[in-house]
Amino acid sequence: MLLVAITLCGFLGAFTVSATNVALPMIESEFRVSALTLSWIPLAYVLATAAALMPMGRLADVHGHRRSFMWSLRVFAALMLAAAFAPSAGVLMALRAAQGIFGAMTITASTAMVIFAYPPDQRGKALGLFAAGPYLGFTLGPVLGGVIIHNTGWRTLFLVVGALGAANCLIPIWRLRGVEWREPKRARFDILGSALYALALPALLLGFTMLPSALGAILAVIGAAGIALFLWWETRAADSLLNVGLFRHNRVFAFSNMAAFINYAATLAVTFLMSLYLQYTKGLNPQTAGFVLVCGAFVQAAFSPVAGRVSDRIEPRFVASAGMGLCALGLLGLVFVGETTAYWYIIAMLCALGLGFAFFAPPITLAVMGSVETRHVGVASSTLATVRWAGQNLSIGMAGLILALVVGGGAIQPAVYPRVLTAVRTSFAIFTALCVLGIAASLVGPRRGARDRSP
Repeated sequence: MLLVAITLCGFLGAFTVSATNVALPMIESEFRVSALTLSWIPLAYVLATAAALMPMGRLADVHGHRRSFMWSLRVFAALMLAAAFAPSAGVLMALRAAQGIFGAMTITASTAMVIFAYPPDQRGKALGLFAAGPYLGFTLGPVLGGVIIHNTGWRTLFLVVGALGAANCLIPIWRLRGVEWREPKRARFDILGSALYALALPALLLGFTMLPSALGAILAVIGAAGIALFLWWETRAADSLLNVGLFRHNRVFAFSNMAAFINYAATLAVTFLMSLYLQYTKGLNPQTAGFVLVCGAFVQAAFSPVAGRVSDRIEPRFVASAGMGLCALGLLGLVFVGETTAYWYIIAMLCALGLGFAFFAPPITLAVMGSVETRHVGVASSTLATVRWAGQNLSIGMAGLILALVVGGGAIQPAVYPRVLTAVRTSFAIFTALCVLGIAASLVGPRRGARDRSP
């Protein structure tokens, strides 16, 4: 019951993110808004989620992960249904931001509940199945979402997701008393730390994606300074959101989070870059390019449960390192793509990437969560989620920055297609180097004895 609920929740969140991008032209046609306003509809969800991960994770620690998950699931479903009746782009943007806030609580609570609900020798399998949900959501979003939007309109998309979310609320996870955990409240909720985090991280992420513009640089500097101030404050707060000592004194926790950050920073922009390559260099239409890109995502979804089961039998650090190695191999292969590259080669490299990510994500999650005591599981979950979101945004930011530096800020015309290919290859070369560094970081993991003593 629990695994069904959290997997469906992860699927719906990812599905909505990817499907909403398909709906943007229809939303623009109805509300007649500028491109800038339109871009904030998906961006509001991403930034709100990033801003809420740490505070929501701490609230779940205090009030209980199961209870927090159930309440956030209900509110999330209600907000989805409300989005279907949004009277303006501004209201839709606000509702997407609210969905991101409560979605952040489901993200942090889900991983913690898996750790509490399953014994150590079954957690890898459970985390692998759980990871398959978001992968399928991102994969099916543009395809299935496109069918819904094309035939019935963008509002139906939110009605369908809201209805499925409401149905998910009926799964009786309230009976699973054993997955609940509350940490005794030590002091007042860290309001100052929450404010610093909620303002600094989105500023840093948004600023980096806007580089090399002056506004992007200013936001990035302000965000970085805010993160530094947040970390300083967390070493002094009575009831901190982030246990900085875990990074100082727990090598497994620190290096596993570093490996996760590197992997997400090196892989998330692959779809974006390959979409440019397939359409501008290879001349494919968006639909055909989508069918090529979906191959790697299906491999991710198919092999994540397998990787989870392997992690229950082999030390997670070895499985995660092998996955990172496959990611590096796939990225290295993409460095050499060109105008005449065969499609079988492109698909093979994308599948290698998908297989690598499938064998990286569940074991690295197991390594992070298994490296901390029970009282730190909530903090570990929210920290890993924050690292994941930061890495994903950094990946898109790096790709956009390289594209801007190599191609320029103007429209992409046939005359600059060769420079687009250069930018794509350069990005993949940098991402390959990052993955090589990530292999070393992911090797630092808990031995089986240490994992078996974990919560």
